[in-house]
Amino acid sequence: MVRRDQVRVLRPDDHPSAPEGPQTTDRSGSPEAEPQSKRSFAGGVKWLGLQLARAILPLIVLAAAVAGFQYLKATKPVPPKQTPQETRFAVSVVPVSIQDVRPKITLYGTAVAAREVELRALVAGRIIDTGDGLKNGAIVERGAPLVTIDPFEFETNIRETEAQRAETLAKIEELKAQRAVEEANLKFAEEQLKLGQRDLDRAATLARRGNLTARAQDDRRLIVSQRRQTVAQGRNNLIVTDARIKQQEAALQRLDNTLGQRRQRLAETKLVAPFDGYVSEVNAQVGRMVSTNDKVAVLIDRNRMDVRFTLTDAQFGRLAGEGSVVGREVKVNWSVGGATFTYAAVIDRIAARVESSSGGVDVYARVSDPAKDVPLRAGAFVQVVFDDILYENVIGVPSSSLYDQSKVYIVEDGRLASRTVKVVGAGEAGLLVRGDLKPGDQVLKTRLSLTGDGVPVEVR
Repeated sequence: MVRRDQVRVLRPDDHPSAPEGPQTTDRSGSPEAEPQSKRSFAGGVKWLGLQLARAILPLIVLAAAVAGFQYLKATKPVPPKQTPQETRFAVSVVPVSIQDVRPKITLYGTAVAAREVELRALVAGRIIDTGDGLKNGAIVERGAPLVTIDPFEFETNIRETEAQRAETLAKIEELKAQRAVEEANLKFAEEQLKLGQRDLDRAATLARRGNLTARAQDDRRLIVSQRRQTVAQGRNNLIVTDARIKQQEAALQRLDNTLGQRRQRLAETKLVAPFDGYVSEVNAQVGRMVSTNDKVAVLIDRNRMDVRFTLTDAQFGRLAGEGSVVGREVKVNWSVGGATFTYAAVIDRIAARVESSSGGVDVYARVSDPAKDVPLRAGAFVQVVFDDILYENVIGVPSSSLYDQSKVYIVEDGRLASRTVKVVGAGEAGLLVRGDLKPGDQVLKTRLSLTGDGVPVEVR
């Protein structure tokens, strides 16, 4: 049996000149050493074989790979050669038609109230009642009651003024009666004066004859003088009475004016709608104390509605050059919840000032019947459509047909050819141009990134 400490295995890094072979034992168990030369030769051959295998194996793999590549390259299929073809772009065209066109101008604006008033309290007092229409968004008719202010104080003032007026009338009647008496007394005094004057004249005749004493004649003169004084006093009394009557009549006139004012104040305790309209900004309730000129609500006339929109300088200049802008008919479209309501309108006026911030001219169109079907409300965003000026001998082309602001392409014999044009306006389908085009030409409609004379195309 061989022990572990008696055997030494040859490693590849051991030098062949000094190999140590394994030790063996014979049957009796005593070790027997192999010849040294035999062990050295066998170990060298084995080491050399390992080194050759390590060097040749990569070369064999590389050679196999190259051979496989050459084989695949030699056996690859060769596609048939194709003749290059010219690329044609599929395009659509529009035929040229020269005609007179009056396009539509489409703008957007806002509905505004043509008449809007702030309803204010005309008298001071406590609100004792409000009308059913005094609610935000309510529609009221002309004359509908909105607010009632406590009328007690105003009714009392009226009764007091009426009493003063009755008293003044009574004084006038009294003075007129007094004047009648004084007038009658004056007539009586004048008659007495006439009689006294006659008696004095007779006395003077008798005195010249010597039939009447001087004393008796003086007594008659005294009577005539007294009667003249009575007549003068009566006339003065009439003048004074007439003056008093005029004073009372003037006072009566003042009382009539005061009574009219107080009756007006009483009527103003009831605030009514001055016209048919929409109620907004309500600021009044029962029990509230209001002063004169306190705001109660805002009323917008439902039958007078305008649409305000802005014309650019170019649009305003064109329309003004053809005629007056005012009086042109327009169509107003109000789109709400998928439904569109149309109203007829007429341009009524131009804004008094040109606002630089808007970049144009503000125009107001009066809506003919804003309350029909669905009433048009102030603040609505609307579309405005009306006729532009008449363009004569123009060609309509899509916006996509214009290149470099002044060029279009037509299709001739399957290729593009450029034409110079001038844009003169805009139509419903695109642009209105004039230029080197004739009826029947096919203008390129499709927008191409690669354009130029001679580009091949196919019309589809």
